Amino acid sequence: MTDAETLFRERAARKVMIFDGGYGTAIQKYGLTEADYRGDLPLEKDQKGNNDLLCLTRPDVVKAIHKAYIDNGADMIETNTFSSTQIAMADYGCEHLVRELNIAAARLAREACDEAEAQDGVKRFVTGSIGPTNKTLSISPQVNDPAFREVDYDTLKTHYREQCDALIEGGVDFILIETCFDTLNAKAAGMAAKEAEAAAGRSVPLMMSFTITDMSGRNLSGHTLAAFWYTLRHLKPITIGANCAFGADKLRPYLAELSKIADTLILAYPNAGLPNELGQYDELPERTAELIRVWTDEGLVNMVGGCCGTTPDHIGAITKALANAKPRQVPEVPVITRLAGLEPMHIAA
Repeated sequence: MTDAETLFRERAARKVMIFDGGYGTAIQKYGLTEADYRGDLPLEKDQKGNNDLLCLTRPDVVKAIHKAYIDNGADMIETNTFSSTQIAMADYGCEHLVRELNIAAARLAREACDEAEAQDGVKRFVTGSIGPTNKTLSISPQVNDPAFREVDYDTLKTHYREQCDALIEGGVDFILIETCFDTLNAKAAGMAAKEAEAAAGRSVPLMMSFTITDMSGRNLSGHTLAAFWYTLRHLKPITIGANCAFGADKLRPYLAELSKIADTLILAYPNAGLPNELGQYDELPERTAELIRVWTDEGLVNMVGGCCGTTPDHIGAITKALANAKPRQVPEVPVITRLAGLEPMHIAA
């Protein structure tokens, strides 16, 4: 166990830890132009909207966002690398920049955390953000050919491995596989992270976050949050949970279910409610904080933050609202449980 993991677990035992908020939302507020995104890079395609590329072309913006979240109480920040795989970067013709981009992003986040620690002596943690890509291993994109896949498992794992290696080289403490809409994609990413950890020769704990795609409580590949946990439990993630899709009110019942069965820490970071007809998020920071306080009052979570529509102000309001909140107690759950009733299945010796 690394010093970072030890400190993380010790802090999580004392308090509800604070994660950061949305990066796309924060970047939009800067009103950046194509020139800002492109910088001096000789790229053929338009780059406006390629938020991860800003780690190379406008590192000042990315670092300022990291700092804003830290200043508002975040114990952990994530790298600005949600789409930093060759598969996702192909949309912008930036596949060749993946390694450089991930290393730069990790170092930016590390610098922001180290500078804050130098000022107040409090350790902040960096987790490497790995998004699901725009491909799915479980579902065919062609209605007339259910067996067709745009990518296979080994190829996807290889691309995830490239990202994990670079993030670890850049200095992250953890790896976060987030917004998992396809459980098989998540497994490929998790295996890549474990391989990268072994190759690096140092512990880099894994974090995993599910995303619900409809009111049935399932992801795109048809799994519930409980099924997601049982499918990936063997990877021993230090946190499991959910992000995106819903606001805190609609996410609560799924966290209530997960909190009973997951024998690890739970991280959840909702959207700022549901988007309006223009695709904008109207939920005010105090309302998001109020709804998340319900989670902690019910003992459902160990770490919370925000996703789409949330800002440093949202994280500040959450930090204030949870100042005296108690963290969830991690249950001792038998290895084999009944999925339907979520009750322990005791096996005679």
